[in-house]
Amino acid sequence: MSRFLKFALLASAMASPLAAEPLGLGRAATPEEIALWDIDVRPDGLGLPAGSGDVMTGDKIYTEKCSACHGVFGEGTGRWPVLAGGQGSLSDARPVKTIGSYWPYLSTVYDYVNRAMPFGNAQSLTHDEVYAITAYLLYLNDEVDEDFVLSSDNFAEARLPNEEAFKPDDRAELELVAFKEEPCMTDCKPSVETTMRAAVLDVTPEETAAKAAAKAEEAQAAEPTPEAPTAEAPAVEVAEVPAADPALIKAGEKVFRKCKSCHQIGAKAKNRVGPVLNGIV
Repeated sequence: MSRFLKFALLASAMASPLAAEPLGLGRAATPEEIALWDIDVRPDGLGLPAGSGDVMTGDKIYTEKCSACHGVFGEGTGRWPVLAGGQGSLSDARPVKTIGSYWPYLSTVYDYVNRAMPFGNAQSLTHDEVYAITAYLLYLNDEVDEDFVLSSDNFAEARLPNEEAFKPDDRAELELVAFKEEPCMTDCKPSVETTMRAAVLDVTPEETAAKAAAKAEEAQAAEPTPEAPTAEAPAVEVAEVPAADPALIKAGEKVFRKCKSCHQIGAKAKNRVGPVLNGIV
């Protein structure tokens, strides 16, 4: 869109002075003004500024400036968009469209963060900060490891899983050509019948929501109350703890990456969104 505006501004600058004389309004845009709008990034990397950012730096920036709306793990809060997960859900009745499940190009991620985020303070991030946040979003979607560094040099090499599901816009060769033909106005269908309706989130009528809440309360009230424990509990034999499985530890380390945003471990651990986990076991 910004490049379209650039061309429009250039076209206005090239317009005949006689055309603008009756109103006497406007002037030619300066190169500096055009540069403020010309910030879009293409899938092949065209338009990217020089810079770089790593996952761990992106973690800190995301936690501070993005997690309040998009969730600590990109799960979204309230009605704010979900950014991570949803892999394999596009064929479901209600697919979860995220960076890792639906978005076609990494340039879309960078461009949107650079252009519109954080909400209410758009375009306040430096180029390196945008690279770092983009790298962290790749990490949240299990596309890169925690030591990954995204830069203007390797940006074009990144590929999102759903890229092959998109194709170039061919409406100019197909739809627009068909629309120019004379429309058929004979043998029309006698009547139109609605056979199904689209399911949209967060639009449940209030009376339906109230009925659902009442049913939930009835079901909860019907659940049996758990019996109180006896005064003397039987002795429990403690089995010998087997040695930890190295493969299981390695798998746990990978899963724990999603916990590091809130919890830290080790000698230098500090309380963040969640407490340190030293000494739990």
